Amino acid sequence: MKAAVISFPGSNCDLDLQWAVRAIAGAECDLIKPTQTDLTAYDVVMVPGGFSYGDYFRSGAIARFSPVMAALKQFAAAGGYVIGICNGFQILTEAGLLPGALQWNRDLNFICEPVALTVENAGTAFSNQYQVGEHLTLPIAHGEGNYYADPETLAALETNGQVVFRYANNPNGSMHDIAGVTNETGNVLGMMPHPERAVEALLGGTDGLGVFQSLINQTEGADVRGAR
Repeated sequence: MKAAVISFPGSNCDLDLQWAVRAIAGAECDLIKPTQTDLTAYDVVMVPGGFSYGDYFRSGAIARFSPVMAALKQFAAAGGYVIGICNGFQILTEAGLLPGALQWNRDLNFICEPVALTVENAGTAFSNQYQVGEHLTLPIAHGEGNYYADPETLAALETNGQVVFRYANNPNGSMHDIAGVTNETGNVLGMMPHPERAVEALLGGTDGLGVFQSLINQTEGADVRGAR
């Protein structure tokens, strides 16, 4: 697997994400600039957490206009795998690559803590190394992680199996306890919890490693479950 992490001005999880993919999961991973206009060299493109362009106006609202986003849309339309984490999730919804939107947390507070998740769909490119119903603990760190979608969109997400991760104890008010969703074709995932911060025992747990192992399995066809 060859992956790229888009490093926007204000991103602060780009190096963490590259480390998780390269040093821990053992795949190639480049940091790329938001001015890049060709992503065809990659199997997976990752949009990291942080505060892209200071998150002025609304989280992800400026980053969506970066030159790389036109290339990312073409990449996703061609079937390339895209994952957006935290601010990356916000950017993907702002760009229309994922349905719904991320609002201020229910209590209008920034939340930084480990949370319990349940795997809802283990048949995606991002979750195939987990089991349906498996319980995970991953950290969150966001002020605008409250997922919203209209009733019709929510019904479609549930019917199509697009909800991949769900909060066990909803920390932010997200509708249907949604922590991570895909697009309809299943090659784009957005999630608020940070899997890259849970890939080593030194960090407090390894529950996030399965996300990256799933992508390796998907792109290389090698079952890597035993490494977790």
